[in-house]
Formats: sequence, structure tokens, C-alpha cells
Amino acid sequence: MRKLLLIGACLMGLNAHAATGDIAIIDRSVWPEALDTPQLFDVASRAQILSFAHQLIESEGLGDTQLADRLGLRQINIQTINVVRTRLWTRLFENWKAAEKSCEADASFCVLVDDVPMLRQRASEYKVADDSFYAPWAAPADAFNQRYLNELLRMAALFPQTSSEIERYNSDELSGEEMPDRTFLLNFESGPSAVDGATDWLADFMRQQNINATFFVLGKPLQSRVQNSTPQALQRVYRQQCVGLQGWEYRSHAHWNGWQDSIERSAALVQQVLPDNFVPLFRPPYGHRRADSATFFREQELRVSLWNIDSQDATGRISAEQAANRVLTLMLLWRRGNVVFHDSADKAQQAVPWLMANTAQSGIQWEDCHIYPQQLSDEADPDEPEDDDPDEPADEQEEAQAPGADTQAEQPGNRG
Repeated sequence: MRKLLLIGACLMGLNAHAATGDIAIIDRSVWPEALDTPQLFDVASRAQILSFAHQLIESEGLGDTQLADRLGLRQINIQTINVVRTRLWTRLFENWKAAEKSCEADASFCVLVDDVPMLRQRASEYKVADDSFYAPWAAPADAFNQRYLNELLRMAALFPQTSSEIERYNSDELSGEEMPDRTFLLNFESGPSAVDGATDWLADFMRQQNINATFFVLGKPLQSRVQNSTPQALQRVYRQQCVGLQGWEYRSHAHWNGWQDSIERSAALVQQVLPDNFVPLFRPPYGHRRADSATFFREQELRVSLWNIDSQDATGRISAEQAANRVLTLMLLWRRGNVVFHDSADKAQQAVPWLMANTAQSGIQWEDCHIYPQQLSDEADPDEPEDDDPDEPADEQEEAQAPGADTQAEQPGNRG
């Protein structure tokens, strides 16, 4: 009988200081079971939560200088890092309580956790013995989780000077974590592609699967598609799908003087060409937006839609298979949220069908893009960070950044 052994030899093969910029990837074939029942999804989810929590508590033992070195930064915003760490522990505990409900059916990776302090204790104790059924997975999982944690902490270290999906500026912004347990929404960005390209293929595939997705479009390529075909042809392409906004061009909306015009122009075009598909959501390229933009979005009746599961498929640094494996691993960790692919690239055409096939019997649900976010409450989360000065323009915050602070992430072409 297989079981988790929370005693045994230390895990081997980890680099304690993953190189800056390493994308977290894992070959899911090292996990010994198919996720072909909801209970087995929960087993894999509990394992992923414990492994990530172990990396999180290990990172808390690093001093500021050590952490900055690990993240490849000269200076870090430790205040935001601590806010993000607290939020991560809260989310991990919520996810654990959902995942442990099936422990009576399969006790693998089941340990007693009644609150966040107890989860922290279990995370500090976590080990997988080298004779465990799950031993081939353990070291690759820890390596993945350390690198993924580095991704998160690096964004936190630069926030709010460099905005990203790591934190919200206000309760109008959506993170993807508002959905129920086991519920996910597919998102495709940076389209539309050229005629008969990835956008057309993915939208058709969604219809064949009887599900839908939100396609966040750029005004400029959308206008080009209209000019090269017809509005009616585009309406057929996006039939039954949702279309949100990503601005006129794929560039930072935090430092662009024309950011408001970018959004207004793209909104007008989408509502003119695709009125039945339009959803009032704006997806900021790179996650970059201004701290003082809430009033503008409310006046436009738009909400900023961030994400919590990034495939990294547009980086050019990982394969379609690696992107799919990464997404499934993060689905196990976060158990709900916005999944980001790009229909400006070709990897989603391989990754999405693999993802569907490997979760078909797992008990997850794909959210209907037409009802997200209309069904959500407008109440702010209790762990939402507050701006020190919400009226201060983001550009002024950038200028106030301390000398020597790293700005490498300001144009991260490898993110959303």
C-alpha cells in the first residue's frame, strides 16, 4: 500500500539558489498516477501544496541580502514580500482544507492541519522518503516549487514600483482566485492571429469541447483582421467565446502617455465588431497598469483582470509540453483561477488539448466566460494591500524608487 512517509532521507538534486530568470518547469511523468478521479487530483494537490509550502517556509529563513541575491536583485521591497507571503499562507491553507476532504478515500499526503500555524509546522517537517511510491516526483517537485516561488517573490520584491499580477491595487481588480474550488477559466492573449491561425484553431477547439474561453485582443491586429476579412467572419471565429481588451498595442500601460486612448480605442472597436462577445475586462500587458487608474476603469465600466496561472508559453524558452505540464502543476497548487495562454503563439494548440485530456476525469470545472465576473461580489478581500498614497500617479512612484533598485522586470516579455 502506497503512502507518504514524512520521515527519511533528505531530497537530493536541488540547487538552493536557482538561477535568476529560470522558468519553473516539471515533467509530470514523474508523478506515478493519472489524475483520473477527483480523489487522485486531491492527492496530487496535497502533495503540491506541501512541497510548495516547504519552499515558502525555507525562504523565510533567508536574510534580506540573501533573498535579494537569490532573486538576482540589488534591492527588494521586503514589506510587499511579507504581504505576499502572508497571503500565500492563507491561500495554501484554504486549498489544503479543500484538498483534504477526500482523505478518507485516499490517505496519501494526508496530515493533520487545523490552521495556518499547523500548516507551517507540517511544511517544515515535510520530507518524502527515498523508498516512497512518490520518491521519483519529490526532488523535481521541490526544484519546480523553488523556482516558481522565486518568480512570485521577485515580482513582490519589485512591486509597486513595477506593477504585475502579484498584487492588486484595489478591490475592483480580479486575480482569478475569486472562483470556486476546482474551477478554472481559460484565457488567450495578444491576438487575434492572422486568418486561419492560432486564434481560429483555438476558438474552434473550444466549441468542439463545449467550453469557452476569454480571448483578450489587441486593437491593432483586430483592426487588421477586419480589414483583411469582414466583421461577420470575425464573429464566426469568436462564436460562443468571450472577447476582452488588452489595449491597442502590446506595451506597458503604466508608462504610456496614451494608455487611456489605447483602452478606449480598443473597447470601441471590439464593441462595434464583436458586440455579442464583448466582456468588460481589461488584461494589462505584462501586468503593468497605473496605481491611480481605478477611477478611469470605473468610468469605462471595465475591470482589470489579472491571472494566477501563467503558462509562460510565449517566452520562447519552453516547449508546448513544458507549458502544459507547468499549467497542470499550478492548477494542482492553486485549485482555481485564470489560466493564461497566448493565441499569438502556436504552443497553446498543443498544450490545451493535452491539458483537457489529462484533467477530463479529475473533477475540475471550466468556468463559463460569460458569467465571469458578473457573479462575483464587489467586496474587498481582507488581505488586500492598501496603497500608501492611492492618489499618487504610478509614474511618480517610479521616479521615487530608491537608487540602485533593479528594474529588469519592467518589460518582461515572458509574462502575460
